[in-house]
Amino acid sequence: MQITREKRGDILALTLQVQRLDAAGALAFKEQMRSAVADHDGRILLDMEQVGFLDSSGLGALVASMKMLGQGRRLELARCGAIVTKVLKLTRMDTVFVMHDRLPWAAAGQDAA
Repeated sequence: MQITREKRGDILALTLQVQRLDAAGALAFKEQMRSAVADHDGRILLDMEQVGFLDSSGLGALVASMKMLGQGRRLELARCGAIVTKVLKLTRMDTVFVMHDRLPWAAAGQDAA
């Protein structure tokens, strides 16, 4: 499980660099998320562009990661593919997570460097 970190103002941008978020990687994902967000109190955005498959265990890991952020904070998901978006909509989790079609700074016209 590989998650990269980048700070963009008050946003901690995490990029999930796996093709599947499923039972095989859910525990490692939660542990890496805990470590990645431990020292950040601002917004957390998870770039899901590379994830092509999400099962119930992966979805549970996303929910657990958001709960780990504490009350009043929501995990923001960006660039979810068609299959991941379908899972999120079928489970109505698209109403729980903040969803972005693109990275917020790209929408604002800033480059993603």
